[in-house]
Amino acid sequence: MPVSVAIVGSGPAGFYTAAALADSVDDVQIDIIERLAAPYGLVRDGVSPDHQTTKNICRKFEKTAMLESVRYFGNVDIGRDVKLAELREIYDAVVLAVGAPQDRALDIPGTDKAGVIGAASFVYWYNGHPDYRNIAPDLDVSAAAVIGVGNVAMDIARMLCLSEAELAATDLPEYAETAINESPLTDVYMLGRRGAADAKFTNVELRELAGMDECTPVVRTEQLPDGVEGDYSDRDKRLRERNLETLWEYSVLDADAKSKRIHLEFNASPVEILGQDRVEGIRLERTKVEDGRAVGTGEFFDIPCGLVVAAIGYHGAPIEGAPFDEKRGIIPNEDGRVGEGLYAAGWIKRGPTGVISSNRPDGVSVAEHLRDDFSDGGNKPGRQAFKTMLQDRNIRAVSFEDWKKIEAAELAGAEGSRPRKKFVVIEDMLAVLD
Repeated sequence: MPVSVAIVGSGPAGFYTAAALADSVDDVQIDIIERLAAPYGLVRDGVSPDHQTTKNICRKFEKTAMLESVRYFGNVDIGRDVKLAELREIYDAVVLAVGAPQDRALDIPGTDKAGVIGAASFVYWYNGHPDYRNIAPDLDVSAAAVIGVGNVAMDIARMLCLSEAELAATDLPEYAETAINESPLTDVYMLGRRGAADAKFTNVELRELAGMDECTPVVRTEQLPDGVEGDYSDRDKRLRERNLETLWEYSVLDADAKSKRIHLEFNASPVEILGQDRVEGIRLERTKVEDGRAVGTGEFFDIPCGLVVAAIGYHGAPIEGAPFDEKRGIIPNEDGRVGEGLYAAGWIKRGPTGVISSNRPDGVSVAEHLRDDFSDGGNKPGRQAFKTMLQDRNIRAVSFEDWKKIEAAELAGAEGSRPRKKFVVIEDMLAVLD
């Protein structure tokens, strides 16, 4: 009897796991179950809309979805439509690959004010995630602060400052494109607690700022060290040195050469969001790094702004029927093993780190575990029992063939240089199939 496997989540971790299982387990039946109608997780809902080449990984995932041993079940919520315990009863193995969908909390006074938003929510909003399309952040501001100096923070700062022509070449939903185009915003401040050499953005992302139509990166020379100090690997040192070289190049640019500016501010730790009911500014403490830690110097300064986006990390969410480490935001596991017949892969396994391809080793590891754990094959009905369960509960699952029809409608709806016109309402996706 084939080993029946349910993978909960259709982001990179889910698809990498499915591909590894198909390659390494001789007789396997793999069902990828997704809460949304559309697959691909953060590749669709997290990758910046102006980074279309990054989204080409979906072509590889599509090949996996089309394998004979694989089926896709979209629009099925594990926890609401089907309990995890029920899934474990009918499948030999269940792999949780649900990512880390929530924002890590910003723990300073004033975060309850209007105009403070987490990066995950903001990114989901401008990517057209069905759950976040209506949050409507107020972009009627002249300045914004983005807390963080990683790639997500860089994406947010850049998206806020793209020109009308640049936005028109993305798959940004219309409501977000209109809000950004109509915003009077001229200055975005990216804030890092540590020094310039410790910034987490990649050099590729950093260099993108120089080619923007209407925006200039602003860096202050007094915040830049001459070189990288510390005990780093050769690779890590090279990456830091490359960033510093680019930052030095930016430090001599004319800040007023274009109509918008992205200010990269280092050694600045947020201590309070200022204002009455809504954001009017952010107070920061100047820091220095001692023994590898950023410590306050007692020097404070304010930046006036009307929007604060906290890009300080993502956090997993608990799943009924699975253990959860609230502090780390992950499902506790031993190299992907959670319990008998239960596994984890991707961010919910190890935390929100790395790039898309960083999830591949997790999938390979889970596949190796399943090959060892089910060397004699499976003994549970899997797919057929799951389909019967959905039918009995009148749950409308979206197959991969259904998704291709939805995607075709998105592609057909694109105008000009846009790659697609995204559906942002699940009911509209389903209407394509009726």
